[in-house]
Amino acid sequence: MLDLHLHSSHSDGTMTPAALVEMARGRGLVMVSITDHDTVSGTGEALAAGRRCGVRVISGLELSVSWRAYHLHLLAYDFDRHDSALQSCLVVLQEARRRRNREIVAKLTALGLPVSEEEVRAFAGGGQTGRPHIARLLVAKRVVGSVDQAFTEYLRKGACAYVPRYVLPAEEACELIHRAGGTAVLAHPGQLALPHDELAGLLDDLRAHGLDGLETFYPTQRGKLLRQLRALADRFQLLETGGSDYHGDVRPGTRMAGGQEFRVPGEILAELQRRWQTNQPQSRGSDNQ
Repeated sequence: MLDLHLHSSHSDGTMTPAALVEMARGRGLVMVSITDHDTVSGTGEALAAGRRCGVRVISGLELSVSWRAYHLHLLAYDFDRHDSALQSCLVVLQEARRRRNREIVAKLTALGLPVSEEEVRAFAGGGQTGRPHIARLLVAKRVVGSVDQAFTEYLRKGACAYVPRYVLPAEEACELIHRAGGTAVLAHPGQLALPHDELAGLLDDLRAHGLDGLETFYPTQRGKLLRQLRALADRFQLLETGGSDYHGDVRPGTRMAGGQEFRVPGEILAELQRRWQTNQPQSRGSDNQ
């Protein structure tokens, strides 16, 4: 079993990479990936934990990208995390996050809300900081009752404190991932809520511009939707992946893959192992950090 969509405390999750890998072992998983937003700073810790626990860790990353009128999330797998072009791009994206945070905090302050950049950074605990951390801070200060309410009233697109952020064009992100030796996968396509024909057209376009795979297995993609997504992956010859998008206790009721709530079938694991078995560990960032 596997889970290739996990977030750690290096971005907007609540558990360390090592703790996630240890949990994965306890749930019977044999392959995982930490796919933090715009950072690979937790990958070394995850790789070391994987060696201790006997769990295969695949380098991972989640990027926000744009394609025409679409805002998408792209997952990168099995790449060299030390690649210089990738590292340079991540620095740009991380600075864009910091600028956005400052602007959001300024808007919230102008609304009379008791928040500061220092509090947001402290609340994040040193990882990549973004809107989820601001939302949790608003909950902690009892400005709102939940993270969802924070997004609805203040942080989502169209809300009073929303600020857009620079994201990579999808084709540029795919090229960056490929140059680092990796695989580019469209995350949770069901969240796009597109009509079937429109999603098919989007996948056809993205495949022509470097998309390698589709996250077909995801907790909210079940039944008819899952069957449709798997058929689209087959139609466009896209590699299938799966993951829980687990963030820890910040999202009550969610679980890492491996239990009865959500599983990725063995056939997906077998194909991914076949695809990635020839890659040399050192070229993909395995080290002793």
